[in-house]
Amino acid sequence: MGRISRTFRLMGESWAVLKQDRELLLFPVLSSICSLAVIASFAAPLLLYHHGAWSDQELQRTSAQHYGLMFAFYFINFFIATFFNAAIVACAARRMEGHNPTLADGLSAAFTVLHLIFAWAVISATVGLVLRMIEERAPLLMRLLVGALGMLWSVATFLVVPVLVIEGKGPFQAIGESASLLKRTWGEQIVGNFSFGVVFFLLGLPGIAAIALGAMTGLPAGLVPIIAGVVYLVLLGLVNSALHAIYQAAVYRYAVDGEPPAGFSGESMQYAMRSR
Repeated sequence: MGRISRTFRLMGESWAVLKQDRELLLFPVLSSICSLAVIASFAAPLLLYHHGAWSDQELQRTSAQHYGLMFAFYFINFFIATFFNAAIVACAARRMEGHNPTLADGLSAAFTVLHLIFAWAVISATVGLVLRMIEERAPLLMRLLVGALGMLWSVATFLVVPVLVIEGKGPFQAIGESASLLKRTWGEQIVGNFSFGVVFFLLGLPGIAAIALGAMTGLPAGLVPIIAGVVYLVLLGLVNSALHAIYQAAVYRYAVDGEPPAGFSGESMQYAMRSR
């Protein structure tokens, strides 16, 4: 319970930053709307491929097109997510420096490094596609290894977005600096020690329960709890996205400056970045 309580403290400190700039929640909203539009536009061809609507000969002929389509899907989603994440990180960093950021500040910062976000999305999509291709053809043990490699990639690149948007460095430099900062400041255990995912899963249980209750009740009586559960989970996801970006900015500032940023205690940051 100590780990969970400390995680709640970190979330509370991130939430305190978000409360000062509630409009930052608009960025995850826009990101979600754009991502849903992308998913809708790619859904039909991907479903046709995966459900065997094409013959084996057609699948062989369209294998390259399939992976090209998958790459485009990954790229666009990574680009959208990174763009709006960069906007939140920029605003959070300005708040921690004592400024009063606006939505325009976040958008301006993201547009300033748009070319870097584009390049980073290409790299992310390439890595994601390669891992997916290996996973599709590999036995179980190899798939587990691919999953572990994906986790290592996520850890090593945890601070890429803050480096891109705050320092304006290219994606390869950002990857190197992200890995270096995390290693230098005890960050190799960040994913295991910082349990945002676990906490938000627990917070999401009421929404899941409401949806399950509605499904068991049946329509039309069950429609109300289903809608309430879906809305609750969507709102929770938006808050999670914003808090995650704020926390990224806080970790970056702590890694670079060696001191906790405004709004975060030294004890919390040291817990989040616990040494090996």
